[in-house]
Amino acid sequence: MQILLATICDFAADYQGKLSIMGAFDTLCTREFPVAHPQCSFTLRLVFDPEDHGNFDLVIRALGPEDEDIMPPCKVPMDATFPPGSPPFITRNVVLNFQRLKFEKPGLYRFVVERDEDEITSVPLRVVLMTDERSAAGGGPFG
Repeated sequence: MQILLATICDFAADYQGKLSIMGAFDTLCTREFPVAHPQCSFTLRLVFDPEDHGNFDLVIRALGPEDEDIMPPCKVPMDATFPPGSPPFITRNVVLNFQRLKFEKPGLYRFVVERDEDEITSVPLRVVLMTDERSAAGGGPFG
């Protein structure tokens, strides 16, 4: 299994195996805490080779600055079966859409992807307090 893409973005969708992503980001700026981000997505694109054949679960966790879960972990079933005559690889997209994801304090947050309790990738997200300097540079309330 290879991870072709792992990102946090404003919006993502899987259209018949095609992955559409809008507004990938790594920083949220806010004027106060706690803050609830109105809408965002966590997205993965995975490729499997025949030796990856099978079914398994991925677990996606959103962790706070002290590695605490900021929401319940999401279990994502993966079907990586190769029927006879299939191509030499298959791809799978994972899109998790979140409404009003809450951040209690500034810091470094992470979206972690696990398989069999082993971390296979981690995507960082900075959540920061907006300063006058950041505002003057044109940064909006959510990066």
